[in-house]
Amino acid sequence: MSEGGPALSHTESGLPLEPSYGAEGTPGWPPAGEFPFTRGVRPEGYRKRLWTMRQYAGFGSAAQTNQRFRYLLAAGQTGLSCAFDLPTQMGYDSDDPRARGEVGKVGVAIDALDDMATLMDGIPQDEVTTSMTINAPASLLLLLYELVAESKRIDPAALGGTIQNDILKEYAARGTFIFPPRPSMRLVTDTFAYCAQRLPRWNTISISGYHIREAGATAPQEIAFTLCNGIAYVQAAVDAGLAVDDFAPRLSFFFNVSNDFFEEVAKFRATRAIWAEVMRDRFGARDPRSLALRFHAQTSGATLTAQQPLNNVVRVAIQALAAVCGGTQSLHTNSYDEALALPSEQAAEIALRTQQVIGFESGAAAVADPMGGSYLVERLTADLVEASRALMARVEERGGAVSAIEEGFYQHEIQDAAYRHQQLVESGERVIVGVNRFTESSQREVEILRIGAELEAEQVDRIEKLRAGRDAAAVTRHLDAVRRTAEGSDNLLPVMREALASLATVGEICNALRDIFGVHQPGGDI
Repeated sequence: MSEGGPALSHTESGLPLEPSYGAEGTPGWPPAGEFPFTRGVRPEGYRKRLWTMRQYAGFGSAAQTNQRFRYLLAAGQTGLSCAFDLPTQMGYDSDDPRARGEVGKVGVAIDALDDMATLMDGIPQDEVTTSMTINAPASLLLLLYELVAESKRIDPAALGGTIQNDILKEYAARGTFIFPPRPSMRLVTDTFAYCAQRLPRWNTISISGYHIREAGATAPQEIAFTLCNGIAYVQAAVDAGLAVDDFAPRLSFFFNVSNDFFEEVAKFRATRAIWAEVMRDRFGARDPRSLALRFHAQTSGATLTAQQPLNNVVRVAIQALAAVCGGTQSLHTNSYDEALALPSEQAAEIALRTQQVIGFESGAAAVADPMGGSYLVERLTADLVEASRALMARVEERGGAVSAIEEGFYQHEIQDAAYRHQQLVESGERVIVGVNRFTESSQREVEILRIGAELEAEQVDRIEKLRAGRDAAAVTRHLDAVRRTAEGSDNLLPVMREALASLATVGEICNALRDIFGVHQPGGDI
């Protein structure tokens, strides 16, 4: 479900506008919609439809998050984006001792099928696309989503959305991994194959530079490491016997939008150009959809400040405009209070209104690649292509993304960049308004969202009742089937689906996989 485009063919003063400008005079870059898609993946830009407007939401219980979903849809949001709590992300049930104190805190707690049914209650899953920010247990959450849709008599082929499912960046930048890299890659490619058969409209991965950038990476590092991860996923799928044009059209990417407006616009243009050439020249892709990099963007959480939090409204607006000028297909705008807590309803609404003002009032959506032809943006695009390719070559010298991550190359490069950034901030050479300059301000109280301790007790009680009321013998049989399949090479998703349908929990299935795959430990797997 996407919001209709602004259908503008003129400025506010009545001056005529063409769909795009300057293609014939832009050095080296064909028009939008043509290889290598530097200027955008659609020739008309946003003329026919705007980007999908998403607000990242998820907190507390499934019922609470469902209420927030309904609120945002009523406010004009055009797609859902779901955050999961830390235990869910790590494959632990809410009653696991390791989940204590974290249930529902940074996202919604989803333990089993009934939680997903509550989360999507009243949501038209065949009309609204849903993005799920989940990685290590991504296939399990997708299967729950599919099972709930089927209970509503919705054909899985009608389901649209995205699972992040990008495990490599977890080892490099974020840390919510479960299994070692190589069996984790199997889960990713098994998901590619499963969705090609059953969920053809689903984006099977969102290859993420966002968290790489949030960890302190530079723009060239964000591009290079993200695309090298993408190469690793494509190669793994090809090695597993999948034809590149059968799955590549459903690959998507997820990028950060930081404060340097012109560099960020150029970053998106450069990334599209590099990926198109990689897919054509390295993998022999021929379907234009396999070559055209599509991406979701999110404004930078790392740039938000707890000091003078209303300044974040301005930061987010600048970043969102950069994403639109760079040609994003989907956008999340952060809420001004996110440096303090999970977003309040008011803050989330202002963040959504920011996108709507850009889309319907600013004129930025009227022309494809509005910054194309700018001397500055064109030079930055070329410089980013060159710097990113050089870094990608260093990754290739180390045997590709998986090997480079295993030896700590990504991690060390990102840490060095983060250290240099912090030195500039502490010296005052890089100004952060309200933090290291212009700090004199009367502090205003900001109402923040708080998750009560009673939520965890209620979620634990629900899962205890689930275990007591299900067919325990059937669950055991299905978990044993998961273990046997993990020991072999068959696709894991069908047996995991059966286990979830029998009311096995996410944590129980992850524990079955832990028995076979082991657990990743930085510096060595066990």
